Amino acid sequence: MLRIYVSFAFLLLLSFNCANKKTTVNKKTMDSSKIQTNHDTATLGAGCFWCVEAIFSELKGVDKVLPGYCGGHTKNPDYKDVCTGTTGHAEVCQIHFDPEIISFAQILEVFWTTHDPTTLNRQGNDVGTQYRSAIFYNSEEQKRIAEESKSIVATKIWDNKIVTEIVPLTDFYEAEDYHHDYFENNPDQGYCRIVIEPKVLKFRKLFKEKLKQND
Repeated sequence: MLRIYVSFAFLLLLSFNCANKKTTVNKKTMDSSKIQTNHDTATLGAGCFWCVEAIFSELKGVDKVLPGYCGGHTKNPDYKDVCTGTTGHAEVCQIHFDPEIISFAQILEVFWTTHDPTTLNRQGNDVGTQYRSAIFYNSEEQKRIAEESKSIVATKIWDNKIVTEIVPLTDFYEAEDYHHDYFENNPDQGYCRIVIEPKVLKFRKLFKEKLKQND
C-alpha cells in the first residue's frame, strides 16, 4: 500500500513539474554538420533529457551536450508542446564529442547501460512517445555502428527485446535555456533527487575510468 501511495505522489510531482515550468521559447535549429573540426555528434533519446545530459556531460571527450527535441512533425516545438506527446518529437540530447578520445560505439555503450531500451515509449514513470529510446544517426557509418551495437552490446546487457528505434537525424531543435545543465543547477529539485541522482551515481560507478574528473 505504501508503494502505491509513493508512486501516486511521484506521478503528481511529474505532472506538476511539466505543468508549471517556464515555457519561454528558445527556438534554435541545430545543423549537425556545423561542429568543431574533427569532432562528431551523437543524437540520442533515452527518456528525460535532463538525465541524459547529466550523464554524458561527465564523459571524457565530450565537449558539450545540448538538450532538445527531434524526430517529430511539428516545426519549432517548445517544451509545453512536446509534453503533450502530440508533436512526434522525442526528448533527446545532441552530444558533441572528439572521436579521438571517445568513439561513437563507446558512447552507445553508455547509452545502453544508463537507460532501459526494452520499455516502449517509457522510462520509469516518464510515459509517452517523447520519452522513447532512439538513436538519430547522421551518417551511414553511424547507422551501421548503431545497428551493430544494438544487436551485440545491448542484447548482452538486457534480456528483453530492445525497442530502440534507429532512424535518420532530421531537424534538431535546441531546448529552452532553463533545461540546460538542469541537474547541475537544480540538485535539490524533487525529480533530480529521486530520478536523476541515482542514475548519475550508478553511471559514475560503472564508468569511473571514463569520467572527466579522473583526467
